[in-house]
Amino acid sequence: MSQSNHWHETLHDGFGQYFTVDKQLYRDKTEHQDLVIFENRAFGRVMALDGVVQTTSRDEFIYHEMLTHVPLFAHGEARSVLIIGGGDGGMLREVARHPGVEHITMVEIDESVVSFCREYLPEHSAGAYEDPRFTLVIDDGVNFVNQTDQTFDVIISDCTDPIGPGESLFTSDFYAGCQRCLNENGIFVAQNGVCFLQQQEAINSHRRLTPYFSDVSFYQAAVPTYYGGIMTFAWATNNDSLRYLPVELLASRLKESGIKCRYYTPAIHQGSFALPQYLLDALEAE
Repeated sequence: MSQSNHWHETLHDGFGQYFTVDKQLYRDKTEHQDLVIFENRAFGRVMALDGVVQTTSRDEFIYHEMLTHVPLFAHGEARSVLIIGGGDGGMLREVARHPGVEHITMVEIDESVVSFCREYLPEHSAGAYEDPRFTLVIDDGVNFVNQTDQTFDVIISDCTDPIGPGESLFTSDFYAGCQRCLNENGIFVAQNGVCFLQQQEAINSHRRLTPYFSDVSFYQAAVPTYYGGIMTFAWATNNDSLRYLPVELLASRLKESGIKCRYYTPAIHQGSFALPQYLLDALEAE
């Protein structure tokens, strides 16, 4: 913390954002990363790893709803879901809201992140760790997808930025493993950074996913904490029709699920696949 009551994010060179630290709740260097959790009057509880904000209690719902409900409602019949990362429990909470899902496996490299977040960000998981459908595996995500005997209908990569421990979750090895353990009509999605500032991330993901999937694209949402414009989510599947479902079908699936969302709507789902021209141009140039 560069000043006694300020925490400065270090993700970008030359500019960034800061948070006032109204109360530091936890700080520790774990085996894998530097973890801090603090209170901020604007965004509630903030968790950062290695100088980069990962989640806040105020706006996490946007990120977690979009990375969960877009693939699950697009699939429509997902029974088995794999979450890679997601130690804060928010992704698990949203997946567990889908009554048709029978098995949820979460692979997290750092067990301490899970225990910290259960204690300091309990609203993220909201009891989902006790769900009988849930299994926690402490392992490297790349190892897991390349070695497991299980298969999944939806794989959600809730990864950090491609620096440090999260870097391996943006490699061809990882994408090949995901394709290997996805069922027919399966969907892979992943956090892919704020494309205005991290455009190369999207270009790299697109290039590395394309050998394994016939439909590779991105969808987007604006999450205030992830500074700099829209956040992109990678989308990959071998069923090319799943990206183009009519809004009426999505609406009926949402209604049938009984899930009440704070950000996700069928219209937002459909519209989220519309991307800005600068990103389309960059992908086209590849």
